[in-house]
Amino acid sequence: SCYASQVCNCSSVGLDSIPPGLTAKMTVLNLAHNRIKHIQSQDLQQAVNLRALLLQSNKICSIDEDSFQSLVKLELLDLSNNSLAHLSPLWFGCLFSLQHLHLQGNSYRDLGQSSPFSSLRNLSSLHLGNPWFSVIRQGNFEGIGLLHKLWIDGSNLSQYEQGSLKSIKEINHMIINIRDINIFSEIVRDLLHSVTWLEVRRIAFSIPAEMQVLRVISSSFAKKISLRKTLLTDATVPEIASILEDMPKLVELELVDCRLLGTGQWKMQIQAKQSQTLRVFTIKKLSIEEFYLFTDLQAVEGLLSVFTRVTVQNTKVFLVPCRISQNLRSLEYLDLSANLLGDLSLEHSACQGGWPSLQTLNLSQNSLSDLEMTSRSLSHLGNLIVLDISQNNFGEIPDVCEWPENLKYLNLSSTRIPKVTTCIPPTLEVLDVSANNLKEFELQLPLLKELYLTGNQLKTLPGAAPIPNLVALSVRRNKLNGFSKEAFESFRRMELLDASDNNFICSCEFLSFIHHEARIAQVLVGWPNKYVCDSPLAVRGAQVGTVHLSLMECHRSLVVSLICVLVFLVILLLVAIGYKYHMVWYLRMTWAWLQAKRKPKRAPPKDICYDAFVSYSENDSDWVENTMVRELEQACPPFRLCLHKRDFVPGKWIVDNIIDSIEKSHKTLFVLSEHFVQSEWCKYELDFSHFRLFDENNDAAILILLEPIQSNVIPKRFCKLRKIMNTKTYLEWPAGEEQQQMFWFNLKIALRS
Repeated sequence: SCYASQVCNCSSVGLDSIPPGLTAKMTVLNLAHNRIKHIQSQDLQQAVNLRALLLQSNKICSIDEDSFQSLVKLELLDLSNNSLAHLSPLWFGCLFSLQHLHLQGNSYRDLGQSSPFSSLRNLSSLHLGNPWFSVIRQGNFEGIGLLHKLWIDGSNLSQYEQGSLKSIKEINHMIINIRDINIFSEIVRDLLHSVTWLEVRRIAFSIPAEMQVLRVISSSFAKKISLRKTLLTDATVPEIASILEDMPKLVELELVDCRLLGTGQWKMQIQAKQSQTLRVFTIKKLSIEEFYLFTDLQAVEGLLSVFTRVTVQNTKVFLVPCRISQNLRSLEYLDLSANLLGDLSLEHSACQGGWPSLQTLNLSQNSLSDLEMTSRSLSHLGNLIVLDISQNNFGEIPDVCEWPENLKYLNLSSTRIPKVTTCIPPTLEVLDVSANNLKEFELQLPLLKELYLTGNQLKTLPGAAPIPNLVALSVRRNKLNGFSKEAFESFRRMELLDASDNNFICSCEFLSFIHHEARIAQVLVGWPNKYVCDSPLAVRGAQVGTVHLSLMECHRSLVVSLICVLVFLVILLLVAIGYKYHMVWYLRMTWAWLQAKRKPKRAPPKDICYDAFVSYSENDSDWVENTMVRELEQACPPFRLCLHKRDFVPGKWIVDNIIDSIEKSHKTLFVLSEHFVQSEWCKYELDFSHFRLFDENNDAAILILLEPIQSNVIPKRFCKLRKIMNTKTYLEWPAGEEQQQMFWFNLKIALRS
């Protein structure tokens, strides 16, 4: 199905080999997560325009040397998580355009004696290594001059030849997963002047004596250091801080998902040299097992004055000591989201003199509950412009609050606010109160330019007069059901309206008004709006002037009404046709047939109770009960007859009674007359016999013609009855007594046969 497509996705389809028939039209081929073991020379010969080849998570253990020879335009090759035991330079010899190569997760132990990448002059990112990767030799990276990203998984790396990575002149981002500090130190020595961002994973800095080996890092020109999933202790933190302070160009330090054993009781005082370059410090998800015993960090106060951006996310911070806040004199950006700050602890953290230069503060996902107290605690921050206090639990908010005088952006989304009040500062230019329970918005905000009201309970647009400078409005996922021209006319400056996921009912004239008069540059009104002016495919994100409306969009009510009338007429027609052509009868017959099919063709001999089941019309009951029954049941030997009046089981469904009686009788006697073919229940009895007994080779049915019947009187649907009456002998009740004696004789013979 993807032969004619430029992008072919054959991932996770159980392929054992590369499928044949690849064409030159393909630019992307995804064969990941299959069971491919071998790549042969001819497999990819025709895919000469391939740009991306994804082969990760297969079982590839061998590749022919010229398998990739025709892929001169290939830019991405992913061979990760396979079973390659070695890497051959011949694989990559013709991949002159290759930019991204992923080789991690295989089983090779080294990269060979020379460089497998020497011909990859345009290589931008290289990912290699695995749990068995143990040796890096000099010359393994020859031919690579510049890399945007180099990722080495060397968790069990045990041998590194000095100078192996020195041939790479510039690496923007180096990621190394390593455990051996001595090997790590040797690698860093080769990267002192080439790496801009060094990211170290899964290393343990736990022994102070080992830190001397890392002194070489202090000479590195790296601008950013990241420690991810790293172990730190109280004993090694001061040593690491001392090393990082000496780095001449270090701007940013990042700790992600690390673990600290200790409580901040440093065994030696950290000397406050105040790095001249370090400005950004980020901590995300730092695990401190005894965080509640952590000290006030007095030892590092002197290091803090240079930071301009600090992020401490998801680290169980419940308090920032006042002295720490006061020492963050240059801080412009502070992110304390996803922590445990409460109203009282925030008041202490944002003490007088703390964070004097702060412009952006993120306190989302904390334990704040009093908006008045929160605003008062931050009111002295004269430079604060952006404040995010979303995903807290404020609930009801007061009418009066004290805010920073220059606050322009406020995020109060998901804070369970039932109603906005004049507590909201009038200085705002951007306000986000999404995902609350607001039913109205009537604030006077003369400077407001952007308003986000997504996910509330609004039924009407906010008034335009109190917010005359509004440029962008988002009212997605509310309960808006209409606009008035007057409401829209006042939003003369608006450039963007996102009103999707509502229940609008308006006219096409309204959309025309938006286009020609209201000057709104972009209207987003998309599915699932019940919006007469909305075309879900054409309107969402489209310029209003480009929208062309269909009859359905302009006259939805009329079209829906016409469809309902047509559906009703079709149903009425089907009912009439069904009645005329006995559709109900056919449905009943199908159900009865299915019931009968579940039972055996004939009952076992021991279950046969009657010589014959008699099927007759109620209008013929006098002849049946007073003449035929008396003659047969008083014969010698007597016949046992099954009559519905006498032998049907009371309370049992009549259809089951009919089927059981036919099955438990040797024969079935049909007393035919014009009354019989008009009787509804006689039809059923005849129907079940029709299904189970009327076979040209079956004589279980005996027909008695009580009176002459015209052929056209018999219902046409009983075609087999017509055929049997035309091809087999039936007994006809005679008028004379002499003929009647012969009739009884023949009938008894038939019953005993």
